[in-house]
Amino acid sequence: MEGDLAVLAPPPHALLVPPTLAGLAVPALVAALGNAAAWRYVEFFTANIRNPNTRRAYARACGRFFGWCERRSLPLAGIRPFSVAAYIEELQREVAASSVKQQLAAIRMLCDWLVTGQVMPSNPASSVRGPKHVVKTGKTLVLEGAEWRRLMDAIPQDSVRDLRDRALIAVLTYSFARIGAALQMRVEDVRPQGAGWMVRLHEKGGRQHAMPAHHALSEAVHAYVAAAGIDDDRKGRLFRSGKGRRSDGLSERPLRQEDAWAMIRRRAVAAGIATPVGCHSFRATGITAYLMNGGTLEHAQTMAGHESPRTTKLYDRTRERLTQDEVERIRL
Repeated sequence: MEGDLAVLAPPPHALLVPPTLAGLAVPALVAALGNAAAWRYVEFFTANIRNPNTRRAYARACGRFFGWCERRSLPLAGIRPFSVAAYIEELQREVAASSVKQQLAAIRMLCDWLVTGQVMPSNPASSVRGPKHVVKTGKTLVLEGAEWRRLMDAIPQDSVRDLRDRALIAVLTYSFARIGAALQMRVEDVRPQGAGWMVRLHEKGGRQHAMPAHHALSEAVHAYVAAAGIDDDRKGRLFRSGKGRRSDGLSERPLRQEDAWAMIRRRAVAAGIATPVGCHSFRATGITAYLMNGGTLEHAQTMAGHESPRTTKLYDRTRERLTQDEVERIRL
């Protein structure tokens, strides 16, 4: 949030509200309209948006826009479509088109919420068009098969943490899991089905997604669970944080997403992998490998839990790799 935003002071009935809500930064031009307007703003992010990552992104976008309005002495009721259009035009010179579209969507949704709450007379962002942005190939970095195998081979199997890290990477790769869904898994979410195993992922919006487990995934998870001694704790989190830097033991606390990212970067560097991979790289790597080996886009969409095949298509890097192979035919 921008520095010139006012922080809402808890109203008299604040005890009825979780204390973290009272600390949400509210733009001064909204807070100036009173507690009802300020709490309507707060409730957009807390009651209307459940995903914490989306909440943070939308809060930054809306805070930035209202900070821009405040610096131009625009009251809330004085914001017009022209104002929003001017802001978007300026924003396009600073950030990518995809980010501009996301920020405009956040502003539009918030203004709708304020209109229905009778805080604003109309939505000034509803008629403003964002920049044209068509994405045909995703930007997530993908590991080559040899790189992925080198990464896994470089992780020892001597400690519980080593086995945990191998199991997490296997889940991300073979089940096409998002890191948030993988870290939400409980021990009972890897369960037998017929002659094999099934994994259950807790996706965004409270959805659950189940799919058969690859044999390499099953082996990695079972080796980790056995070494950690958590097989009987069926309701406990599958991937747990360590007890301390000097201890190999695990706590009952779930592994945090930022710690998972740091682990992956550390393991990649130790394996001599130059590609700056992150948590999402393994989801992209798994989908790409599946499609490269003859898998269908339809099945990849189901396995990844995508609503649209266009989203899955972003992970199809086969065209990129064919192009590289053809370029190498240029021999002089």
